[in-house]
Amino acid sequence: MEKLETRCPLVDLNGIPMLKQVVTHFHRVETFQPFPEDLLISTYPKAGTTWTQEIVDLILHHDDFEKCKRAPIHVRVPFLEMNSADPAFSGTCLLEKMDPPRVIKTHLPLQLIPQSFWDAGCKVIYVARNPKDNAVSYFHFDRMNLVQPDPGSWSQYLDKFMNGEVSWGSWYDHVKGYWKERDKKKILYLFFEDMKEDPGHEVKQIAKFLGYNLSQRMIEEIVQRTTFESMRDNPMANYSDVPENIFNRQASEFMRKGEVGDWENHFSPEQNATFDEHYKKMMADLPIPFRFVI
Repeated sequence: MEKLETRCPLVDLNGIPMLKQVVTHFHRVETFQPFPEDLLISTYPKAGTTWTQEIVDLILHHDDFEKCKRAPIHVRVPFLEMNSADPAFSGTCLLEKMDPPRVIKTHLPLQLIPQSFWDAGCKVIYVARNPKDNAVSYFHFDRMNLVQPDPGSWSQYLDKFMNGEVSWGSWYDHVKGYWKERDKKKILYLFFEDMKEDPGHEVKQIAKFLGYNLSQRMIEEIVQRTTFESMRDNPMANYSDVPENIFNRQASEFMRKGEVGDWENHFSPEQNATFDEHYKKMMADLPIPFRFVI
C-alpha cells in the first residue's frame, strides 16, 4: 500500500473541510461516470459503513461467504473520494476496472455527490448514527488513523465535532442533507441504532430495496455473518491489512466496540448538557428521530 501523507491537513472544498488528499484529486470524483445499476453506500464517517457494505455484499452474492472473502472490503467496495497519485490505491481507478453493478462507498455530504449519480438514477443506502456515539467513534478512529488530523483531547475534539470542524464537515448538515432528499431520490435512509436493535429487519429492508426477497434462513445467516464479533475477526472486513504506519492499532482498533450508548462512558455531565442544548438548537428545523440508547 502506498505511503500516504501522515496527519493530512484539512482544506476547504465548497465550504466543507476535507482531507487535502481528497481535495487534490477531487476532479476524479467530479468526472466519475456511474452506471444506473451502481449502488452508493453513504454515511458520515464511523456510522456503520463497513457493516452495511458487508451486508450488501452478502445479499448481492446470495450469502456466498466464500465470494465475500475474495478481497478486503476496501477493494470490494471502493472509496469514491479517497484517491491518490497512485492509481492502484485510488477509489475511482479501482471502480473503473470493475463491471456493473458496482457497490461504492462515500462519506461525501449530499451536495458534493456528483450530479451524474442522480442523472443515472443510482440507488443510495444512507446510514445515520446518533451524534454522541458517532463523535466518540470518530474520535477514537482519528486517534488511530494517522492520515486523519490529530484529534487532540476528547474535550477539544468534541468542540470540533459540534462545530463541523472535522473531516467531511458537519454531522448535522450531513444527516439532514440526505434526510431532506430521501423521498425525492432513490435513498434508503437507515439508522445505526435500528440495525443494532433488530438487524434481521434491517437486512430484509436493505434486500427489498435492492430487489431481493430473501428467505428467513438467509436473513439469519447474513445477520450472523455480520455481527460485530464476526466482522472483527474477519480479515476481509476488519482492515487488518492496513499497515501500522497508517493505522496505529495501539491507539485504538478499527473495529472498537460498535455499541449504542458508549457515549455515556465519555461525556461528562457538563459536556452532555452542553451537547444536548446544541443538538436541540441545530435540529430544531428537522427533528430526525435519533435514539441515543436502545
